[in-house]
Amino acid sequence: MTFDILSRPKLAAFAAACLLTVALPTGTAIAKEKIKAPAEQSTPVVTTPPEFTVEIPSVNAVGSNVDDTTLRAIFSGDLVENADALAGLTATSITIPEIILSFTSTVDGTDKSGTVTFKDVALDNVEDGVAASVSLGGAELTADEDVSGSFGAVSATNFDIGGMLAVYGLVDAAGQTELTTLYSDFKSAGGSLAVKDVACNVGAIETAEFKGRPLKFSFADIMAMSQTMEAEGETPSPETIGKALHIYADIFTAFESSPVTFGGFDCKGTDENGTPLDFAMGGMTMDGMAPGTYPAIAMQDFRIAVEGDGEMSMSNIAFKAMDLSGPIATVEAAPEAIDQAWLDANARSLIPAFAGFSFDGFKMDIPNPDAADQRVKADIGAFDLSLSDYLNGIPTNISTTGDSIVVDVPKDSGDEQFQQLIDLGITSIDVGFAVKAAWDEATNAINIEDVSVSGADLATVKLAGTIGNATEALFDIDPDTSLAAAMGVVINNLKVNVVDAGLADIILKRVSTEQGSDAATMRPIYAGLAEGTILGMLAGAAEAQKVGKAVSAFISGDAKALTIEMTAKDPAGLGLADFMAAQEDPTVLLQKTNISATSE
Repeated sequence: MTFDILSRPKLAAFAAACLLTVALPTGTAIAKEKIKAPAEQSTPVVTTPPEFTVEIPSVNAVGSNVDDTTLRAIFSGDLVENADALAGLTATSITIPEIILSFTSTVDGTDKSGTVTFKDVALDNVEDGVAASVSLGGAELTADEDVSGSFGAVSATNFDIGGMLAVYGLVDAAGQTELTTLYSDFKSAGGSLAVKDVACNVGAIETAEFKGRPLKFSFADIMAMSQTMEAEGETPSPETIGKALHIYADIFTAFESSPVTFGGFDCKGTDENGTPLDFAMGGMTMDGMAPGTYPAIAMQDFRIAVEGDGEMSMSNIAFKAMDLSGPIATVEAAPEAIDQAWLDANARSLIPAFAGFSFDGFKMDIPNPDAADQRVKADIGAFDLSLSDYLNGIPTNISTTGDSIVVDVPKDSGDEQFQQLIDLGITSIDVGFAVKAAWDEATNAINIEDVSVSGADLATVKLAGTIGNATEALFDIDPDTSLAAAMGVVINNLKVNVVDAGLADIILKRVSTEQGSDAATMRPIYAGLAEGTILGMLAGAAEAQKVGKAVSAFISGDAKALTIEMTAKDPAGLGLADFMAAQEDPTVLLQKTNISATSE
C-alpha cells in the first residue's frame, strides 16, 4: 500500500464537505444558481445540477418594518428580489427557530441528497440595515449515509446587512468607495464532520473585524463571467479573460480584516482497505487582510499517518505575505479584452511579490515507491525562504537556509554520489545549507553574503563574494536585454572558507587503505604534494608560499580551517572573456588575480 491518502476519493469528499460548511451561511442566497463540479476524472461528476428547497416553519419578528412573508422569502433564497427591503431592515428582534435547506442531485448516475438544518437564527436591535448582533445557534448536516456534521454557535456584532449587500452590487451603494466595517467580533464555535469512514473535530474560528467596500462588478457580473468561462472551456475569449482578471484585481483591493485564528482539526478513521489513519492540524493563524496583500498564514502541529504504512509531521509551517499591488496595477491598466499577446508581454508584471515560506520540525517515514523493501526517512530541523525587494517580478534580495536535514543514504540506489558516501562508511547525513545574496542598486553589484553547505561531523564549505557590473538591465522585462546584461557581469572577489569536522579523516583513511598504508603516514605526504603543486601553479606570485603553507597545514591536520580569497587585479573585475580564455589556459586567471590564504 502506498502513502497516497491525500489523493483518495474519501478525502476529496471530505474536502468538498469542508467547503460546503464554509459556504453554508450564504447557501440560501445562491440556491437558484447552477452549480457544477470541476471536470476532474478522478472525482465524481455532477450530471444533474443540484436542486434546493428551503423550509422555514416560523419567523418571529418584533418591531420589524419588513413583514413576515418577505422575511420568509429572503431566508428562503429570494435575496436578490428583496435586497432593498433587507438593506433597510429595522427591527427590535428577528428570530427563526429553524431553517431547513434540502438539496438533491445526480452524481455519476446515482441520486444524492442531503439536508442542512440551521437552528436559532437571531438578529437583535437592527437599525436601518445594521444589526447590533447576529447569531446562529448551530447547524446539522446530513448527506445520504456518508456525510454528517454538527456545528456550534456562530455570532457577530455590528453586522452591516446593507453594506454586505452593497459589496456585491445587490443594492445601490451611493458611490461608496471607502472600506467600512461589515461586522465585528466574529466567533464560530467549530464542530464535527464525518465523511464515510473518517470523522473530524473542527476547531473554533475568531476574528475581531472585517471591512469591505462595494465591488466594481456586481454579483450578477461575477456569476455571468464564471458561467461564460466554464462554457468556453480551455480557450476562453480575450473578453472573458479580461473580465476575469479585472474582477480578481477588484476583489483583492475590496477587503480588510483583523487577524484570524482557527483551532485546527483532528481526523481519525480508516482508508478504503480498512487501515487506521489520522491527520490533524493543531491550529492556524492568518494575518489581517489588506487591499492588495494576501496575508501570511501559519499552521502548527500538522501530521498525517497511516498505521503500518507511513507518517509525516511538521511542527510549524508558514506562508509569508504576498504583495499583489504590482499585478493589480498592471491589470487595472490593461484593456478590457486581454489576449495571449498581452499576457506574454506582461507575464513578469503579473508575478506577485511573494515573501517566501518556512517550516520546522519536519519528519517523514514512508515506503519507498521504487523499492518495496525500503523506506524513505528524513528529518528537517528548519527551513526558511525569504524573498524581498522585487524588481520586474524578480526578488533582488534572497535568503534561504536549512538546518539539521537528516536523511539516510539510500542503499543500492545506483547513484554514484550516494555510493561514494557508502564507500566512505557514511550511512546517514546531517546537513545544513544557506544561500544569501542581495543586489545593491547604488553600486550595481550583487553581494553574495553566504553560499554554504555544512555536514555534522563532516565539514563546512562557505563561499562569499561580489559580482560587479550587475546593472538594473539584469532584471529587465525584455529577455534579450536581461541576457545581454548577464553576459556583462564580472567577478570582483571570491572567498572560500572550509572547516574540517571529520570528513578529511574519513577520506584520507579510505585513500590510505587503498595505498596499503594509514592516514597518519600519508597525511604529510599528501600535504607536501599539495604544497608543491600550488607553488608550481603560483610561481612568481607574491603570496605563493603563504598559500602553499596554509593548504599544507590544512591537509596535514595541523589546521582545521582554511580560507582562500581571490581578488581581481583589475578593478573592472573578471568578465566572460577571461573565463573563456581560462578554458584553454587556466593560468590566465591566476595571472589576473591576487590570491591569499590562511589556516588555523
